[in-house]
Amino acid sequence: MTEPTEPCTSSSLARDPTTVIHPRREPFEHGLLPIPRLIFSDPAQTLIPLKQKLLESSSNQRVDSAAISESLQISIEQARLVLDTLASVLHSDAEPLVAAKLGEIDSVGVDVHDLVLFLYIQSYKRLLPRTHKDSAAVADVWPSTSAFDGYLSALSPLQLVRSNSRRGMPSQVDEEAHQLSYLQKHLANIVSLVAQPVEGEGEESLVLTMDRFEHLGFLIQFGDKGSEGNSFSQSSPFFANSDPDMPAVPVPAAQVHDWLLQNIAAALEYISERTSSKENGPASASDQDVAMTDACTTSVNKVSTSTRSASFIEGISKSSYVKHASDIKGSSVKVLNCHESAIYILAPLRYATVYGCSDATVVIGAVGKVAPYNTFYSQLEEHMNEVGIVPTVNRWDEPLALGMVDPHDSLSHPAGVSDVQAESATRVDPDQFTNFVIPNWFGAESTGATKGNPFMLPDAYMASQHKNQKNLGEIRQLLREAPLEESRKRELSSALHVYFKDWLYASGNIRQLYCLQGD
Repeated sequence: MTEPTEPCTSSSLARDPTTVIHPRREPFEHGLLPIPRLIFSDPAQTLIPLKQKLLESSSNQRVDSAAISESLQISIEQARLVLDTLASVLHSDAEPLVAAKLGEIDSVGVDVHDLVLFLYIQSYKRLLPRTHKDSAAVADVWPSTSAFDGYLSALSPLQLVRSNSRRGMPSQVDEEAHQLSYLQKHLANIVSLVAQPVEGEGEESLVLTMDRFEHLGFLIQFGDKGSEGNSFSQSSPFFANSDPDMPAVPVPAAQVHDWLLQNIAAALEYISERTSSKENGPASASDQDVAMTDACTTSVNKVSTSTRSASFIEGISKSSYVKHASDIKGSSVKVLNCHESAIYILAPLRYATVYGCSDATVVIGAVGKVAPYNTFYSQLEEHMNEVGIVPTVNRWDEPLALGMVDPHDSLSHPAGVSDVQAESATRVDPDQFTNFVIPNWFGAESTGATKGNPFMLPDAYMASQHKNQKNLGEIRQLLREAPLEESRKRELSSALHVYFKDWLYASGNIRQLYCLQGD
């Protein structure tokens, strides 16, 4: 066995940001699926025997969607979604599932230990109910509470605008502290899921090999930027500088547990100190949210960035908003609590999250891990290549409805738990289909060369588009050839402009003319 490590003091760890432990954003923010059968009342008691069963049924400790479907009693489509999600949020680029191409994900499968950790944290968002303060006023525009958020789901975009303040709202730092507290509370169970008994000594004596220890990096990282290519084990005193040609000595699980608890306590203290210093003194430029130039200002119109490489667009109301790659700091974006707005994020991203929005159009460019496809812009092809999107894969008309939501309930439920089936996305009728064009007021900044939508339009929609274009051409021709005097032509032109202007105001599109035209 290794020698006991020196106990670390929270005060020493909390002074150096590079040594502060953080929860990994990806599994907590992008890896929670609203599938009721993935949420267990007692995860440890359920997952430990499940892990053993899966390990016994696999020759290489990896399982495919069929095994996941059978063991969890979920549909094969949901099991494939579990695999796809894990492929997106795993921590190591060397992991075979991360490196697998789209058609290879099921044959590669997932390591059982990563799977059980993923299943364990599905219980993270089991929130206490919160009532809306203004449920009746919200009902008309606020379709439902969010399955994934507590406080933010209790405020509609209209309420957020009316409050004209972010005071009292949980920040991203608050969310991180919440995740750390969750890990702190459940750490013993989490460590036991990846530990193994010493041969001949039974379950009372659990240890972690370096390989098993590495799986904890799925939930935890050191420093703002993670391991920067180093394995999670190299950030620990147990396996740092281990000879790759000689297996490292396993470490007692209790020792790993105590060391991680000390680091989590230090991280919570670090967060507390930073929060306290902001509340008690003037905030420095580095502590404040970094506001980007707004295309159209509203009372809470805000884009901010954090040190954890994410941008947040929140509280946009009755406005149009555009951001390009040069405006986005980090590799992920959250769009939250936006109402009656058109938002364009034309940038290459790894992750994008949109929640708590109503009556809003959100156009996101190339997103490597999660997003569906929408329209195109001149730099799209360049951005798609940057994040690894393959245009030959097109699943626009294959929505997968997950969970249950009651749109009239003002309580925040755990993910997937309610009384009414969630309203699924549906295909638009081909006769109602129109082209969606991104405004090109900022075209001078473009360097890409995308000439059109790289995804083929289905035949029915292509036929509808051609029919509409033909009808429009015929109307234009009739107007041009109409035997009218010049004064009557001017009257007709004026009438058409009036109707068009009325449509702009009635549809809300007039905002884009004012908001996105710049100075």
